[in-house]
Amino acid sequence: MALDLLGRIGNFLGGRRPWHELPRLLSMPQLVQIRNELRAKNLHDTEEPPLERKEIPADLKPELREERTVDGSYNDLHHPAMGSCGRRFGRNFPLEHVFPDTANLLNPNPRVVSRELMTRHQFQPATFLNLLAASWIQFMVHDWFVHKRSSVDDGIDIPLAPGDDWSDPKMKVPRSVPDPAPAGSTRPPAYANPNSHWWDGSQIYGSDNDTAARLRTHTGGHLRLEPTKLLPVDPLSGLHLSGFTDNWWIGLAMLHTLFTLEHNHICDLLAREHPDWNDNQLHAKGKLINAALMAKIHSVEWTPAILPHPVVGIAMNTNWSGLTGGDLQEVFEFLDDSEILGGIVGSKADHHTAPYSLTEEFVSVYRMHPLIPDDLVFCSASTGQVLEKRELPEVAGRNTPGVAQRISMLDLFYSFGVSHPGAITLHNYPRHLQNLRRDDGEHLDLAAVDILRDRERGVPRYNQFRRLLRKDPVKSFDELTDNAEWRTELKRVYGDDLDRVDLMTGLFAEPLPKGFGFSETAFRVFVLMASRRLKSDRFFTDDYGVPLYTEFGLDYIKKNSMLSLLNRHFPELAPALKDVKNAFHPWRTVGPA
Repeated sequence: MALDLLGRIGNFLGGRRPWHELPRLLSMPQLVQIRNELRAKNLHDTEEPPLERKEIPADLKPELREERTVDGSYNDLHHPAMGSCGRRFGRNFPLEHVFPDTANLLNPNPRVVSRELMTRHQFQPATFLNLLAASWIQFMVHDWFVHKRSSVDDGIDIPLAPGDDWSDPKMKVPRSVPDPAPAGSTRPPAYANPNSHWWDGSQIYGSDNDTAARLRTHTGGHLRLEPTKLLPVDPLSGLHLSGFTDNWWIGLAMLHTLFTLEHNHICDLLAREHPDWNDNQLHAKGKLINAALMAKIHSVEWTPAILPHPVVGIAMNTNWSGLTGGDLQEVFEFLDDSEILGGIVGSKADHHTAPYSLTEEFVSVYRMHPLIPDDLVFCSASTGQVLEKRELPEVAGRNTPGVAQRISMLDLFYSFGVSHPGAITLHNYPRHLQNLRRDDGEHLDLAAVDILRDRERGVPRYNQFRRLLRKDPVKSFDELTDNAEWRTELKRVYGDDLDRVDLMTGLFAEPLPKGFGFSETAFRVFVLMASRRLKSDRFFTDDYGVPLYTEFGLDYIKKNSMLSLLNRHFPELAPALKDVKNAFHPWRTVGPA
């Protein structure tokens, strides 16, 4: 009731002004109201048949109650399969609006959209961020979702226009493989997620028993690391050994290494607190604490860094600990009944209007490839001297382990901390990703694939996407972008038809509110799903307490941050991190000015 009342007050006082232009006192309740309306109208289940509620067995194994399972099952004890590996992506829009536009799958040609609107002619940096912010979101995405793909031979042919400089005679893209539908189904295709939908650190720990076992030392709860404190190299793939290594590059290897180090550190501290615990107990508890720490960093550090609007910072901190702050919440336990006062973490779990899953629209708004630079400079953390200059393919795929062996993790983190990612905008897509050759030989234009995937999976185009979020559609290309040159290009590519503009194109073209690193339209899905990933998860809600986490664990999560992790594992970074308030902000340079 309190949240609804605040929202109505915000709407009444705000009038027609968007929430992000209102004074802070008014914008916060209006944002709460937007989230509540999205919870009520923009969560739709795709499972056929729906998951059935089950009674919790009296003899349920204690570890299923107390630990995050490898595949994400038993998070909801009444619906053990909910959110687990292999469950379908949900939708943020009613199912009648998400059928694939098969008649216009290649209209306009995705390759033309890529070349004419996405190509990076000159790197446009996001100067308020460092390059770790780009690595971080890919690190998070790899915990959340992936789609099954067909073979290339069974793929989709993207025609090449006259004058196209593509080096192959044709461009063929694997299809997304739908989850099998029951006989007689009239629903649009739905797609299963081989990863767990939960925020459970699966990119570090693995999503199947065989992978999870390979990653462990089976001593002291630890994950495997070499004596050099680097991840082992898998002799079969030539990549580092970790839970999920698709699209591997040095930015991912750094974060996987950091959180593997952190897991082992947590286990060592737990072993001191609980000398009677065995390897499995230490590993499970370390995983629980480490996963929560990742979620906290994303919520209260990465998000306010890429969306440096003052209200977003308040909102994300409120999601985690409430307006009252953690200390008062511990004293006044009744505040847990109100998210806005006590925070989502530690509140009562609620799936709202649909069983929990990540959504296809959530996948789409996290297409943020412009963050990645094409050229990287690696410098010494002690002197600032340039060590190497490399192009993206030289630090990706099977080249990644060699980079980590040549350049220390200390110098790698410093180099990312003083470099900028790209701005999320048109004409800033990495040129190397538009001409990507994978280790397995597959050759593709990832920008064209991104456009194709939304059409193939039934994600509405930009204006319809806005309508379904109850935002006004843009009424002219002048409204779509404030860049006159882009307007001309957009009209040409889309035949002067606003309703044909693809979602990703519109999100990249849309003028950004002050203090936003990506579009406000994408933010609508973000604000819904960022809360949902916490609110549905019993390990962040009903079971976020001493019995599962221990007093040590809760205190550890509360006191730690990305900055504390970096300082702990790489103390030599202290000069670069001096006076830095957020680890994803640009760091101080060292060496001669």
